[in-house]
Amino acid sequence: MTKRIAFIDWLRVAACLMVMLVHSSENFYGADSSGLAGNMSLLANEANRFWVAFYDGFLSRTAVPLFIIISSFLLVPLKPGQTMSGFYKRRFGRILPPFISFLLLYTFLPLLWGGMTWEQSLADLKLLPFNFPSMAGHLWFMYPLISLYIIIPVVSPWLERASAKDERIFLGFFAFTTLIPWIRRFITPDLWGECFWNNFSAFWYCSGYLGYLVLAHYIRVHLDWNRRKRLIVGAACFLVGSIFTGWSFWWKGVPGQVIETPLLEWSWEFCTPNVLLSTFGAFLMFTCIKERSVSQSNHPAISKLARLTYGMYLMHMFFLAPIAGWIVAGDPASPIIPVALAIPAIALLSFACSALTTWLLSFLPGSKYLVGTE
Repeated sequence: MTKRIAFIDWLRVAACLMVMLVHSSENFYGADSSGLAGNMSLLANEANRFWVAFYDGFLSRTAVPLFIIISSFLLVPLKPGQTMSGFYKRRFGRILPPFISFLLLYTFLPLLWGGMTWEQSLADLKLLPFNFPSMAGHLWFMYPLISLYIIIPVVSPWLERASAKDERIFLGFFAFTTLIPWIRRFITPDLWGECFWNNFSAFWYCSGYLGYLVLAHYIRVHLDWNRRKRLIVGAACFLVGSIFTGWSFWWKGVPGQVIETPLLEWSWEFCTPNVLLSTFGAFLMFTCIKERSVSQSNHPAISKLARLTYGMYLMHMFFLAPIAGWIVAGDPASPIIPVALAIPAIALLSFACSALTTWLLSFLPGSKYLVGTE
């Protein structure tokens, strides 16, 4: 029987739903005709302002870093005797075939229902070696994930030898770098050596998602808090960080006024202090799920659903866009149900459709190459 970590399965399912809550929320502040948040945003009314801040900012903004921590928690450091080439073969062999499959699907499949023109499809195809297609913005996450997989064998030897103090020093540098998005926005766009001929600042190599990778290892190996302390500290960190994240959107969003999306989302980048704090808190709370359920048979439904989440993430925009179109009905100010219910309804329906489709596809021969199931 394949052994599973109970809280990781629960967390994977929760983070997958969070991603869909984020994309569902975008239908209520994106000024783009697609319904998703583009360069400009527009809040129709106070209800949209509050509920987007709640569902996207407060509840779900931790989704991406949680996925980073999940992968790092399971993979770092390398297993004894595992080589760099062996690690790459196993990890990239799992994520790249489905990723490439969906890059092509998002490039051509919308042609079947008139969702894009041949000109746009061919333009997207030409750019596929360099970036995601125009209708698959959510696939941006795959590129930093690939970069983390590349660096894991490089940092693993250090993590195997590093003391708790050593890792805390690095995490201190990482925590400091989460201020960079705010410094760039409110003080100067170029800092600590950055200029038009140099993009790599003084803290470049200890910033970004690598910090979450080290944080995952630190929690797994060095954090020996009991369940009660993890729950209390985790809840406090999540609440403080998430309240700030939600408030920051509410503060900048003025109904009826078009605003640049980066200005509206000024504290929503995934490597900011508030998101780091709430991610740390959320992960600690999930670790409090009792570890007696370590085999698949102890929590079969969640275990099976967790195995489907990669495929669900890849395909969910195929379902979310039409479901959102139906519920929003062309008027974000007055959807067919109140926005407080509309956002979770879009997310839950997209989640259910993606889960069912991924599960059905998992019965096909070679399904792991399409939806990543094993």
